Amino acid sequence: MGTKHSRATGEPPDDPSELLPDTSVLSLDEYLEMQAAIGNRTRFEIVYRLVHTDELTPTELDSKMDLDDSTLHYHLGKLQDVGLVQKRVRTERDSDGLYTYYRSTVLGEAILEHGVEELLRREWDFTDAYDSTT
Repeated sequence: MGTKHSRATGEPPDDPSELLPDTSVLSLDEYLEMQAAIGNRTRFEIVYRLVHTDELTPTELDSKMDLDDSTLHYHLGKLQDVGLVQKRVRTERDSDGLYTYYRSTVLGEAILEHGVEELLRREWDFTDAYDSTT
């Protein structure tokens, strides 16, 4: 699947799946599923909150996002399915009596930092670069 020739020559491969090394754990389709999942506003916000707070219970997410329980769990399920979020279960209840919490995976952090969040940060660079008042 990977192409050492395109990497060596600097030319983009004809088949985008050849951007991945032969040893890639995930396929191009799996990466695209992650991108599609985080392309939803609610799921983006869930990953954003998890990356920037380390871990949250469903109750904490609900209070920050004002979602009904079934909607929240639907989106958490989608994010789990593509590998951007993981569900963790504590052996003991926390102070609110909750066992379950969610946190972002390394892939969730990477897709956020190097994807949409990076584009949002670049907006400030573009604004500063083209600001005619300075």
